[in-house]
Amino acid sequence: MEETGAPAPRRWLGWLAQEPVLSVLALGLIVLQWVRPQPFSVLAGLIDWQTVATLAGLLMLTKALELSGCLMWLAHRIVHHVRSERGLAMLLVVFAAVLSMWLTNDVALFVVVPLMVSLRALTPLPFRRLVIVVALAVNAGSVATPLGNPQNLFLWQLSGVSFGRFVVTLGPLAIALMVLLLAVTACTFRAKPLDLSGDAVALPVQRMHALIAAVLFAAFVLLADAHHPLPGLVAVAIVLLVVKRDAVLKIDWLLLLIFVLMFVVLRSAAALPVVHDAIAHAHLDSPLRVFAAGAVLSQGISNVPAAILLSEFTHDWRALAFGVSVGGFGFAIGSLANLIAVRLAKEPRMWLPFHLVSIPFALASAALGAWLLVHG
Repeated sequence: MEETGAPAPRRWLGWLAQEPVLSVLALGLIVLQWVRPQPFSVLAGLIDWQTVATLAGLLMLTKALELSGCLMWLAHRIVHHVRSERGLAMLLVVFAAVLSMWLTNDVALFVVVPLMVSLRALTPLPFRRLVIVVALAVNAGSVATPLGNPQNLFLWQLSGVSFGRFVVTLGPLAIALMVLLLAVTACTFRAKPLDLSGDAVALPVQRMHALIAAVLFAAFVLLADAHHPLPGLVAVAIVLLVVKRDAVLKIDWLLLLIFVLMFVVLRSAAALPVVHDAIAHAHLDSPLRVFAAGAVLSQGISNVPAAILLSEFTHDWRALAFGVSVGGFGFAIGSLANLIAVRLAKEPRMWLPFHLVSIPFALASAALGAWLLVHG
């Protein structure tokens, strides 16, 4: 009996090793419930169901676009106009950053990463490096506008400044981060010609399915932006179950579970009295202290909860915005966009290479951000 039962624990351990984020979050929830038990109703109230619904809808729609063949068609066009690995990387970085300014960093990833997966099917690519620089790009580009990420939207509404004033305030940081990232990208990728020997004739696009998915995508983004993602998700699921049911059934359900657990664990941790006491004793009485608090706290509880929590202790929204923007780099937990990028890529052994690039980039970004905060 012991011999027949032995493989099952090993399989479970192997599965847990393949899902390190999910494993850490589950362990964190167990520890938090032991330290400060809360009923299920309270835990469920910590979940941002609008964000979960938005992610679910985007997962379905990008899967529908992929199944229609339009992403492969677009990838086929790109590889015949961009001739080198470096050129392709620079194009994807700029494209992802510009998209993130207006569609949020998460939505930008749902466009760019599936496109990169299609590109990889046409030509050998340094895929892990591409995923890493694109994840950094959406975090850097999204700094520029109030629409770029959730913490910017929160701080914009909190500050009461105009849209233009916010862009002027955060724009220099976004530009500096993008210049730094483009320099890193230029050094990381070679001017090696793309190998198109394995490229075949592009498969025909299922135009009606692609059109339906594109229209649903645009409508869903508008509904999500208007804070109505739940009815949008229901409509998307119903339509896709009729026209392309695999777009609903074959999404990454574990990614949704990870986000549910993240909301519960991170918000529970942020609510601990010890966290509030530590912030209260940090004396956030100067811009640099606020900046440092935002950058450091983001590494532990992610930048959106960090922005919300620290706003209770300071009125310096500019320094806080700078801090949590830089805090999106470094550890993957710093920004939920990092986790989305890695999950969408479905590439094994991504975490170590990601952090080998992201942590040094975070340190350089922190130095840039601090200098701009003082001299800008």
